[in-house]
Amino acid sequence: MTSSNKTSIESLKEEIKRYSDSFGMLDSERAVHLGLPEGCRIRENAKILSQEKLQIGTNCWIGEGAILDASGDLEIGSHVSIGLNVMIWTHDSHQLNIRGQNTRDDNARIRRKKTTIGDNCFIAGPSVIMPGVTIGNRCIIGPMSVVYDDLPDRTVYTPYRDFQKLQDEITLLKQEIADLKNR
Repeated sequence: MTSSNKTSIESLKEEIKRYSDSFGMLDSERAVHLGLPEGCRIRENAKILSQEKLQIGTNCWIGEGAILDASGDLEIGSHVSIGLNVMIWTHDSHQLNIRGQNTRDDNARIRRKKTTIGDNCFIAGPSVIMPGVTIGNRCIIGPMSVVYDDLPDRTVYTPYRDFQKLQDEITLLKQEIADLKNR
């Protein structure tokens, strides 16, 4: 094992210990324990990957089971709520997997892109924010969303609800067509 791998393993062990030590704490106590800024709160089973690459503002709430991947740089503004089981990604390793090259030694070849979330945003869970996405200020991300593209300030993003509306419209159009055929 190389010294780099030993350092990585020791770092991972420290991170696991820090999280396990936080069980039983209040959300605000856990945030202080993990070194988050003033007014932040983080629920049990939420996890921050590569926390040293996370920039997060004050008064943020991170929900139970959320995963914040900061390995490719993650910037989150102030007064942001990140819902239960939300996943925010800054890396993508699928190309390495397809080639059978996703090994510890190839870690540096993983594609990483900075992901940014502005101030005063609400991200409902479970939702996924993909690597490299920029979400503007005062945005609302509806539940069950996958955000692939940048969103400007004050966007209300609800693709699941929009999909449901389209399905309802299709059902109505099919009924109208059937009614026309029966005339």
